[in-house]
Amino acid sequence: MKRTYLEFEKPIESLETKINSLQTAHNDHPSLDITRELRQLEEKLESLQHDIYDNLTAWEVSQVSRHPQRPYTLDYINSIFTDFNELHGDRMFSDDPAIIGGLAKFDGESVVVIGHQKGRDVKERQYRNFGMPRPEGYRKALRLFKLAEKFSLPIITLIDTPGAYPGIGAEERGQSEAIARNLYVMADLKTPIIGIVIGEGGSGGALALGVVDHLMMLQFATYSVISPEGCASILWKKPEMASTAAETLGITALRLKKLGLTDQIIPEPLGGAHRDIEKTMNNIKVPLKKELNRLRKEPIALILKNRYERLMSFGQFKDAEK
Repeated sequence: MKRTYLEFEKPIESLETKINSLQTAHNDHPSLDITRELRQLEEKLESLQHDIYDNLTAWEVSQVSRHPQRPYTLDYINSIFTDFNELHGDRMFSDDPAIIGGLAKFDGESVVVIGHQKGRDVKERQYRNFGMPRPEGYRKALRLFKLAEKFSLPIITLIDTPGAYPGIGAEERGQSEAIARNLYVMADLKTPIIGIVIGEGGSGGALALGVVDHLMMLQFATYSVISPEGCASILWKKPEMASTAAETLGITALRLKKLGLTDQIIPEPLGGAHRDIEKTMNNIKVPLKKELNRLRKEPIALILKNRYERLMSFGQFKDAEK
């Protein structure tokens, strides 16, 4: 697949084009010694990538979190889990392809895994509704939550959505109630829950899978009450203020970790998760295994107590001066 470059990655694209041209010339003329020149360009490339990715703005991070070649839920399921059996439908209205869930095994142990799924090409994006679930998607997730609780299976959620779908049909079928019901049930679900924000964590559409005992975020993922564009349209009536909104919202993993809203940041390969998908998967496996093992040893009563205290710790306030 041809690599897609973001706007701020244009210097990287230029340098990689030079490296590819040099390698092509060597393939055409094997006697040509390019070792020294190639090493210099590769060192320059690595330095450039560090200069750019070590200093990303919140707006640039949000673009990386939406990168079209970034791994999605199905990629993680196929790489990290085994014996995945997808379950469909909410037993009320229909199946929603924007949310994928089912039974699987992680490190030889049975789990329930649920996540948002975007599409790669136009046809699949339409089928998955661009990863924006409707009420039946959240009710499908709810059915799987209760199934996990019934059989004492840990739940792993993979969060990656611009937000819940705001269409008329979704509203008619109770979009807000479906999200609220998930929040209510997850808060008291008697089984361990681990959440991983793998891309965009947008609004209540993400939060409906986000009431967890331990929340991880990939380094260049985002998590926010609203998208930067949506915030800019509401506050300034100007979508072009999205970059300012992104900084103000504090959507990055680093900022959210400082605020105590996420528990762990998982490092990504240089240039983002899509640059080395295998390494990204390995970076997730280790902390996921560690947290699952920890939670499995804790009594359910303690898990519920800690979950409640975690939720109650969110937010800060101060008394107004009289």
